[in-house]
Amino acid sequence: MKQYNPMLASPADAPFSSDDWIFEVKWDGIRAISYVNEKLSIRSRNQKELIDNFPELNELKELASNTVLDGEIVVMKDGKPDFQSLIQRMQNIKPGDIVYMSGKFPATYIIFDILEKDGKEMLDIPLMERKSILKNSVKEGKFIVLSLFVENAGEDYYRAVLEKGLEGIMAKKKQSSYEPGKRSNSWLKIKQEKTCDCVIFGYTKGEGNRENTFGSLIMGLYDAAGPVFIGKVGTGFSQEYRENMKQSLDKYKTERETLTGVDMDREITWLRPELVCEVGYQTVTDDGKLRIPVFKRFREDKDPFECTIDQIRPAISDYTAKRNFIRTPEPPMTQEKGMGKTFVVQEHHARRLHYDLRLERDGVLKSWAVPKGIPEKSGDRRLAVQVEDHPLEYRKFEGDIPKGQYGAGTVKIWDKGLYEPINWEDNKIEFIVSGEKMTGLYVLVKFKKAGNNNWLLFKGSD
Repeated sequence: MKQYNPMLASPADAPFSSDDWIFEVKWDGIRAISYVNEKLSIRSRNQKELIDNFPELNELKELASNTVLDGEIVVMKDGKPDFQSLIQRMQNIKPGDIVYMSGKFPATYIIFDILEKDGKEMLDIPLMERKSILKNSVKEGKFIVLSLFVENAGEDYYRAVLEKGLEGIMAKKKQSSYEPGKRSNSWLKIKQEKTCDCVIFGYTKGEGNRENTFGSLIMGLYDAAGPVFIGKVGTGFSQEYRENMKQSLDKYKTERETLTGVDMDREITWLRPELVCEVGYQTVTDDGKLRIPVFKRFREDKDPFECTIDQIRPAISDYTAKRNFIRTPEPPMTQEKGMGKTFVVQEHHARRLHYDLRLERDGVLKSWAVPKGIPEKSGDRRLAVQVEDHPLEYRKFEGDIPKGQYGAGTVKIWDKGLYEPINWEDNKIEFIVSGEKMTGLYVLVKFKKAGNNNWLLFKGSD
């Protein structure tokens, strides 16, 4: 059977409801793809064989055949996933310990997708059809279950999941294909706390009561050009845990600098970039650093090269998928940094003239097409259709998009400047604009009756 890398989800800011999506529990476990043939193989994201550590999952051979399945391995305790017990089981290598732990902390494999059946790939089949095939291809057992999902009611489901003490939900487009190894906007993870899997490149010298351990861990993520410094984390571990951590970290010491761009305010011990940790954070700063990071745990099931920058830099796969950058002069996303709260309005002479309002937020340009133009008088209202996020590079774009390309026509900047958000919620955005033509208070309000992407834009009272 062909080997697959799992499809990855992009982060979402908040829960939502939509007839076009389904919603599942986001399980706190180990992502695993299983290959069920004459021999059963269950592999983690970094291609580690897991079946030896979780022998109870061998029952999958009796419940399915000639399939490739995607799911999550969890250990449940008091009705919630217990990640520490799961990692403890991952670390067992002695046969006696493995048998004992499989009885004390049995694992459950929660299957949510099917990638192959009887030698036929399922990747391009829409998700809801794959779900139907999955249900007819796998029986449930003592340790094997199929993931349940709900349709439409994402917000209610999210609240119910949090009340159960779970970490969040997954939202998946019903018509989405399966994109191996890709972080897609067709799958979204919605959690109460933002987290990121980071590579540890070193640590700073400790001071005071940390003199014998370390100060902060130096974190990085990979982009196309190499590792990128995203900040330091110095909270989330006790003194005793830091002492044990330092012993583990020092096994990876190296004399060479392994990450550039790190501020050298303290002495640094560099490490080979082979360790992954999960870090909670509040937001991402304009210069691409994690704000208020907190260490959560090591992730031994993750490969360092899986820790990519798109975890914190919003994916613009919809923008990229619609454009052929060999033919269109429009810019791809590169490494442009945020400039604060910028805005741009572009006059777009496409099939029909319209104006594109773009607001910088979370490393991208949130975008709306305004067919009737920007309102200029207080109380004037205009329909504004939300479109795909655009890269920051687009705020400078002017030019001719050739015929046959998405959005063909002439684009020129109508206005640009800075804006200050007063209120940014799921259904309402209020902001003050300082441009040459747009000035003062503007409001965007979601117009649900007219469609999920439709908003009303109006100029507020000055």
